[in-house]
Amino acid sequence: MKATFAAGCFWGVESEFRKLKGIKDVTVGYEGGNFENPNYEDVCSGKTNHAEVVEIEYNPDTVSYEYLLNVFWKIHDSTTPNQQGPNFGTQYRSIIFYHNKEQKKIAEKSKKQQQEINDKKISTEIILNMKFYKAEDYHQNYFSKNKGFFGCRI
Repeated sequence: MKATFAAGCFWGVESEFRKLKGIKDVTVGYEGGNFENPNYEDVCSGKTNHAEVVEIEYNPDTVSYEYLLNVFWKIHDSTTPNQQGPNFGTQYRSIIFYHNKEQKKIAEKSKKQQQEINDKKISTEIILNMKFYKAEDYHQNYFSKNKGFFGCRI
């Protein structure tokens, strides 16, 4: 199964999901925009409307989609449109890309529950999965390749 989330800088988001039991793979990339084959510079320009995302392959017998959503809500601020910590821009917005009707239903219920316990309005979008563009190799598993780097707010 796959799950795709945008929750700010993809390096930190990837790192958090890699820690979970039942995760087969996590790939960072770009999604949600209107620009074919974007690269990092394109996305950072703000002209593509793509967000930095993680595409997660997981074993649903080991980890549930609900659990992945719980982690998603915990690792970022879903109330700051186009911002996570010091990072600003549309590429840092909060999005749940659902892959099927069941994921959409679960995501909407989860967002509603989060809104009930949050004083601020949640800005997270829930969108049908679009075309995923894998980010450049140097972005993949970034924290493992760059020990001691703590550039993302997680």
